[in-house]
Amino acid sequence: MVQWWYGHNAVAFFLTAGFLGMMYYFVPRQAQQPLWSYRFSIVNFWALISVYMWAGPHHLMYTALPDWVQSVGMAFSLVLLMPSWGSAANGLLTFNGSWHRLREDPAAKFMVLALVFYAAATLEGSMMAIKTVNSLSHYTDWTIAHVHSGALGWVAMITIGSLYAMAPRALGQPEMHSRRAMEAHFWLHTAGTLLYVISMWAAGVTEGLMWRATRPDGSLAYPFIDSLIAVKPLYVFRWFGGVLILCGMVVMAWNLWHTAAAARAHLIKPIPVPIPEPEPRQVPAPLPAYA
Repeated sequence: MVQWWYGHNAVAFFLTAGFLGMMYYFVPRQAQQPLWSYRFSIVNFWALISVYMWAGPHHLMYTALPDWVQSVGMAFSLVLLMPSWGSAANGLLTFNGSWHRLREDPAAKFMVLALVFYAAATLEGSMMAIKTVNSLSHYTDWTIAHVHSGALGWVAMITIGSLYAMAPRALGQPEMHSRRAMEAHFWLHTAGTLLYVISMWAAGVTEGLMWRATRPDGSLAYPFIDSLIAVKPLYVFRWFGGVLILCGMVVMAWNLWHTAAAARAHLIKPIPVPIPEPEPRQVPAPLPAYA
């Protein structure tokens, strides 16, 4: 109970605050125009810090946690939607007038889709904190879908976009080694994340409905093993989505390695040291002859 009272801090300060910082730094650079609203970003920051730490009890709905604590967690989870959507909107509105950048810059694509996933995942999290929704989603793979929508969609994609924006500058190159590899990575990661999340949504709803289905006499309609058998095909889709994401990360590693080739060559190239010319040998003057 004590841990989960502040439990959501792990999400707030490990998987949100730092990555929002990356977003606020790199999105204006890739959009090539100022942040939509600096004042809005400050308001969202303090609202996020103030509200996020009270949302933890929504992980313990329908448990031994006192009911009033569960209600506090639900209420603050709903309030949390405002600063979360505020940050997402601030990033997306920064691209107003620069949407053509998405055709030219794969890093910008990663950043914009990351903001879309951030908005979607935070909306979903707030809705799942409502007690009636949580009665269906709790302990199911729907929670897995929500977490990975945030982790693979928001956290990973804003990080990848930031790396693609930063690496050429850090390595002294005009651009990444291969733009086509960046495009391939974008589509691999997007397809993999959607497969992963949608399959787990379907699995979660299936599990929730089967677990609470009852017969007229009040007994459970399905044994637990039946729910595992029902979602087994969806785990194949989840696995395939993970494979696509892994392939995309391999493509990124290859691209970064080749982008750094010139920098590596510069680092390991021996610096020629001029060898001084040997001084001409002094021939001693002949001794004078004596009579």
